[in-house]
Amino acid sequence: MTTTPFEKTTLAKLFNKVWLFLVPYLLILTGCLIIKSLYTREQIYFYINGLHTNWGDVVFPFFTMLGDGLALITLAAIIALFSYRRAFLLISGYLFTALFAQVLKFMFDMPRPYLYFKDMHSKMHFVKGIDMLSYHSFPSGHTVTAFSACLTLAYLFRNKFLDVLMLALACCIGYSRMYLSQHFFEDVTAGSAVGVFVTLFWLYWLDNKHIFHTERWRGGLIRRFGN
Repeated sequence: MTTTPFEKTTLAKLFNKVWLFLVPYLLILTGCLIIKSLYTREQIYFYINGLHTNWGDVVFPFFTMLGDGLALITLAAIIALFSYRRAFLLISGYLFTALFAQVLKFMFDMPRPYLYFKDMHSKMHFVKGIDMLSYHSFPSGHTVTAFSACLTLAYLFRNKFLDVLMLALACCIGYSRMYLSQHFFEDVTAGSAVGVFVTLFWLYWLDNKHIFHTERWRGGLIRRFGN
């Protein structure tokens, strides 16, 4: 099997690859924790719920769709055309963080806004066409997927502009879950943390395996069938 030069990724090298995503995220996370310490669940929910607009009702369902597992699987399939390694890191990171999130969901078993405020529906804005869920609110699975995928893409395709774009996209997907009344602020905040920190661990552990840096894994379907 043909191999390419392989050097293990240290924590310092990992940070260097994603710092433009990670540092701004840590600032955002700190801000979210401060907000949560100053305001109640109800105050934050109804403030965000009151920010609805006609264009938001159209745009944010699209953003929330991007945080769905199917969208990520489709993206991984496209990347597999060019690189098995990158596709595998992306899809395995999704599966690992999704499993982690599901364990937390069933451990906490928290109600979603639709059930939590069941006597206040007349005061709440709901987007037409959105199927409202009631259970397993904490943490937000879509947010976990979004931050995991966007961080992985920032790691794999090192580009300053892409890092910022990926962070912005992940934040928009997380916000969409609150806009659509599917999750609370703390669900999204925790989901982002799970997506980022669990994925960092996963990337550090998995991408330090020598096999994923062999020529076979670095190529993709196009290269395979082109030979």
